[in-house]
Amino acid sequence: MHLATDTPAQLLPSRQLMAFTLASHILLVPFGVALPFITLVMHYRGLRRDDPVAMKLARRWSAVMAVQFAIGVVTGTVLSFEFGLLWPGMMGRWGDVFGLGFGVEAWAFFLEAVMIAIYLYGWRRLKPWTHFWLAVPLPLAAMMGSFGIIAANSWMNTPQGFSLDAQGNPTDVDVRRAVFTPILGTEYWHFVVAMFLTAGYVVAGVYAVGWLRGRRDRYHKLGFTVPFTVAAILTPIQGFLGDSAARSVFQKQPVKFAAMEIVWKTDTHVPEYVFGRLHSDGSVSGGIRIPQLDSILAGFSPDTKVTGLTSVPAENRPTAAEATLVHFCFDVMAMIGSVLILLALWYAWLWWRHRDMPDNRWFLRCASFAGVACLVTVECGWIATEVGRQPWIVYHHMRVSEAVTQTRAGGIWTMLGVVVVVYVAVFGSFLAVLLKMRTRWRVADEAAAGAAAALDPETDTPYGPRPRPGAGAATAGVPSGSGPGTGPSEGRPGDDH
Repeated sequence: MHLATDTPAQLLPSRQLMAFTLASHILLVPFGVALPFITLVMHYRGLRRDDPVAMKLARRWSAVMAVQFAIGVVTGTVLSFEFGLLWPGMMGRWGDVFGLGFGVEAWAFFLEAVMIAIYLYGWRRLKPWTHFWLAVPLPLAAMMGSFGIIAANSWMNTPQGFSLDAQGNPTDVDVRRAVFTPILGTEYWHFVVAMFLTAGYVVAGVYAVGWLRGRRDRYHKLGFTVPFTVAAILTPIQGFLGDSAARSVFQKQPVKFAAMEIVWKTDTHVPEYVFGRLHSDGSVSGGIRIPQLDSILAGFSPDTKVTGLTSVPAENRPTAAEATLVHFCFDVMAMIGSVLILLALWYAWLWWRHRDMPDNRWFLRCASFAGVACLVTVECGWIATEVGRQPWIVYHHMRVSEAVTQTRAGGIWTMLGVVVVVYVAVFGSFLAVLLKMRTRWRVADEAAAGAAAALDPETDTPYGPRPRPGAGAATAGVPSGSGPGTGPSEGRPGDDH
């Protein structure tokens, strides 16, 4: 990526370190935001229908949710420190204006931690419906945390709620206006729905793979249909929200929109480029050129004037390389979103025809890849949002180079190397724990189906509350699918958690 010769040496390593940690953390965010809701949907189904299979899935998803939350604490805390360590210029000058968003996120984090602990604890110790209703605020806490972060980010994109003194420092802060910026609504709901789509498709994809491998039981059927249905319902809604978000960028950040669409000169009847590479002279190579479509998409008319990158001096806009990167990410999002809408319609058609889980192998293959595709769009969305704003860290008020730390570049490069090693170990441990949990659950299911087992392998699991003294012997040989209505332990469906 091109950097001007007069930029600080520490700018590039600081950007690379922030980009790596953010790109890593964002992979966990969909599960922190949406998995509590999906788990509670399955929990409600289990209680409402007295369904032990649904209860088993809810219990197991709650264990995954807890492990994911623990890993998210690590990666999220690193990001919090990096804001102050790498960008002290921004935090020092503007912290009083937009810092409330981070405060909201911190409160939501603590609430979520407490609620997850209560939810895990309650599987063995609370009455069924009491346990469920105590967990209902958990998805709301997760969404509140997202609100705080998106409020801060939307302020960086469209800053308001302050005045500037003679030295350029903010005064007369209006916190309400600083939080509720012009693009907060579209950015927040576009982000939240993206998190629900991603979590739903990823979880469903796990069970789609199992179904394709021959595990055609009700456990895999229910594990697929509930999260996939949630995601499929939201997919066309996300198409509308994405269009609204892009239109907000067109109105409030016209230069970023020009980067997203690689528009060089302000004009009407602007063509749309599907992919394509922008060069420093304004020419575009590769891709597919569709005449007038960009103007039509922006303002529903070919006469709509679209602001070009050359409307501002070169030092106040993304470079050609940055604009190409933003454009590619934006097109990847649009392409994957369109394919997911087709997948959701395919699912609806197959369900309407058979009134059952689709058994079409090509559909299931596509469904198994949908979650990975959503993770790609999440990464692309943040790249488009952050790189498209360059060179500003606070749009039109502070450049990234003005906010960067004075720490030597060599020290930041070393820090990046250490963080990469630590994150590889952390994510490797996360994957190892999930695989270990999967193995325990599979052995438990085999034991419940009639395989010989001296001890339920889930009774000694370290994920969640430990069994009460003497409970191990009492539960030896008890099928892991036991749940409400199956015996005297009714109301304690977490005995195999």
